[in-house]
Amino acid sequence: MDNKKVDDIIPVTVLSGYLGAGKTTILNHVLNNRDGLRVAVIVYDLSEVNIDAELVREGGGLSRTEEKLVEMSNGCICCTLRDDLLQEVEKLAKEGRFDYILIESTGIGEPLPVAQTFTYVDEDQNIDLSKLTRLDCMVTVVDAYHFWQDFNSPESLQQRNQEAGEGDTRHVVHLLTDQVEFCDVLIINKCDMVREEELEKLETALRGLQPRARIIRASHGNVDPKRILNTGLFDFDAASQSAGWIRELQKEHHTPETEEYGISSFVYTRKVPFHPERLLKWMAKWPKAVVRSKGILWLATRNNTAISFSQAGVSRQLAPAGLWVASLSEEERRAYFGTDYPKSPDWDDKWGDRVTKLVFIGMDLNKEAIIGSLDGALLTDEEMLGSWRELADPLPAFY
Repeated sequence: MDNKKVDDIIPVTVLSGYLGAGKTTILNHVLNNRDGLRVAVIVYDLSEVNIDAELVREGGGLSRTEEKLVEMSNGCICCTLRDDLLQEVEKLAKEGRFDYILIESTGIGEPLPVAQTFTYVDEDQNIDLSKLTRLDCMVTVVDAYHFWQDFNSPESLQQRNQEAGEGDTRHVVHLLTDQVEFCDVLIINKCDMVREEELEKLETALRGLQPRARIIRASHGNVDPKRILNTGLFDFDAASQSAGWIRELQKEHHTPETEEYGISSFVYTRKVPFHPERLLKWMAKWPKAVVRSKGILWLATRNNTAISFSQAGVSRQLAPAGLWVASLSEEERRAYFGTDYPKSPDWDDKWGDRVTKLVFIGMDLNKEAIIGSLDGALLTDEEMLGSWRELADPLPAFY
């Protein structure tokens, strides 16, 4: 297998997107307009009755001699990537009968684990897909008609009876965000059901969430196959760092590159901790213009622990992100990092790496008002000198 020629490596496109976005319709359109390309299709669906696969059969015109449809059901794609999906892709690639593999992922699946499957050797099964296949394009399909309804919904997948299994506590909005933030191409489907001004608003928001992706508008899943097949777009490192909030954090100096699309962003950085009670009150009056925010918080009452913050739509989540390096003793630092432990650019002699650094992305942002109100949730000069342990802390315990 080491002698396999580059020409024999089979390209792969993965279609992701929330339930009902139109992935199967797009897949059917591609299959009906593939110009003789021999395509192996993998449809991954969680329902007991694999309706998606049935639609592919009925509308895709699949030939048993030239093409193959693989159905997988009753499992979470995140949990089974190392077995059935891995095995199916390897089997199809080794058959040598196909020019392309097209995967339709489950509507409640995240694209990152799928992409990872093609980038490493699975030692348990001794399968290395990188020697057989080339991940060409990660596509996320967005439902133009329902996107804002789902994005602004407080519901979890469990509340919609769409969870992948026991213990799946994900919210709909965070699934949508994960799907949008990791892709090469964003297809806005069902454009015929939405007014032009609403489409422009949606496209603006999507560009803020994912500045790197190519955006395609479509109706009834009508997409030129050349725009998602053999594109050469996928780059794992670039895709992993392409979310709007990551790109914003990585900038040395903020430049309003996204403002040409009608969306703006900024990073809020402070070396003063938040008062938990005032921060919670601030979050209760969340600025509606903010579509996405993410980063690290410094809370006065949790002085040893960095707190990760993630917001998308109406959902806001706080969770521990590990200990501040400055909270460790010298002995602990050497045990974890050796003699040369890393010092962040935000390091100072008094507070070490403790810092609040939050990215805000939104439309018509009032940057000054957001910064001013957030500053009001920081400790005052007097509180900085007092006992932080005695401050009111209504936030939930994380551990």
